[in-house]
Amino acid sequence: MYTASKQRYETMEYKRVGNSGLKLPYVSLGLWHNFGSLFPHSNSREMILGAFDLGITHFDLANNYGPIPGSAEETFGKVLKQDLQNYRDEIIISTKSGYYMWEGPYGEWGSRKQMIASLDQSLKRMGLEYVDIFYSHRPDMETPLEETISALVQAVRSGKALYVGLSNYDATRTKQAIDLLKAEGIHCLIHQPRYNIYDRRPENGLYQVLEEEGVGAIPFSPLEQGLLTNRYLNGIPADSRAAGDSIFLKTEQITQDRLKQIRALNDIAKERGQTLAQMALAWLHKSPVTSSVIIGASRLSQIEDCAQAHKAAPFTQEELDQIDRIVKG
Repeated sequence: MYTASKQRYETMEYKRVGNSGLKLPYVSLGLWHNFGSLFPHSNSREMILGAFDLGITHFDLANNYGPIPGSAEETFGKVLKQDLQNYRDEIIISTKSGYYMWEGPYGEWGSRKQMIASLDQSLKRMGLEYVDIFYSHRPDMETPLEETISALVQAVRSGKALYVGLSNYDATRTKQAIDLLKAEGIHCLIHQPRYNIYDRRPENGLYQVLEEEGVGAIPFSPLEQGLLTNRYLNGIPADSRAAGDSIFLKTEQITQDRLKQIRALNDIAKERGQTLAQMALAWLHKSPVTSSVIIGASRLSQIEDCAQAHKAAPFTQEELDQIDRIVKG
């Protein structure tokens, strides 16, 4: 029988999400990979419970997370039922809809039919009556934005979601979505963009919109598929993602120039008393718009490392300039 650590709230930092009443942990755990049915349940359980013991109260999922698609939600549902049921009110659970999940014309994108059916399936897989946050996972340019937003509104009004958010929307469409939600009396809580030291696209207008509208941000891929960790400091390990069959990180992407950059970034991290991963997460928090950062993991030790990211001193302008010079060549 699992009993949560009594010290779980003593070391984690929590930040308010935009102008809402909700706070999220400095680091959140994403169950995109390594939590599906193709991976050992015991390891997934250890990471989920270990994260909660560290004060990580937010677990981020989506309908198609696995592999096999949907199985990450099933894994989380089992852990929730067996171990975390008594802690449900201490936990923020999010899920998303929009990417391909089932056959036929209603299995992806942003129609009301797709999104409501997807949410119902997610709730069933996790054994929940509601999720805390329900996202539109990606914009659908062939469905009127009003229809997609109406599904988010329905999710809140039906009691199946407490808050709603957006993911992968650009600045213009984000502003339109926020305004449509506002017209229905619902605040857009949060936006989940891809953002890290190497990928700066949210700086091209998106973060400005979020700041102006009081919407929080929770970046994903903060470690650039593992490049912003100590994993590749000495080349490409045989058991790494880049050396395998990952479609997200290929061996040819890890050039000598990129390795040189990573090592230079690691030198700054060491001077700050941090690991490279910790510094990469802290860098995203330099903006007050960032409420939390979603990490992935394949073992508990990675989560333990990332959970310490908030403990270093704030960045100096010199450090930020150094980081920019390194990644921009």
